[in-house]
Amino acid sequence: MTETRDVVELILQDHRRMEDLFHLMRSVEADRAAALREFADLLIAHALAEESEVYPALERYQNIDDDELEHGEEEHEEGNKALLELLEVDEVGSAEWDEKLEELVKAITHHTDEEERTILNGARENVAMDHREELGGAFLAERERLLKEGCGAADKVRRLVRS
Repeated sequence: MTETRDVVELILQDHRRMEDLFHLMRSVEADRAAALREFADLLIAHALAEESEVYPALERYQNIDDDELEHGEEEHEEGNKALLELLEVDEVGSAEWDEKLEELVKAITHHTDEEERTILNGARENVAMDHREELGGAFLAERERLLKEGCGAADKVRRLVRS
């Protein structure tokens, strides 16, 4: 991946990494539990950084739909719930685990597709590169802070879902 500070590209890079992790979580030859741990941390850090650093800044742009930003946050909540359900399954690779994984994949894929078509395209078209890079720096800093805290641990996701 190229070094960029453009928030749009940074978010897209995270989305592609999540897709890679889905493939690993589906593979019987991969360390599925490790892939889930990485995914959980990335998903939570990514979503919280978007909500605290990116979405509020994008609300100021008239060509970016506030309803889409609000809808994005609602979809983050749905993704968090689906993640928690998977994290709470006892046996990796069990039929229940596979079922919960597919529910998570469906929720996250729906959200990333919609976010890319609406919010990120709007940001690319309406936000100057210097501002996108400024947002990218804030997004990365918050995301890294959250990753260092192990934000995807089941107990932390549980608290997040209940709040």
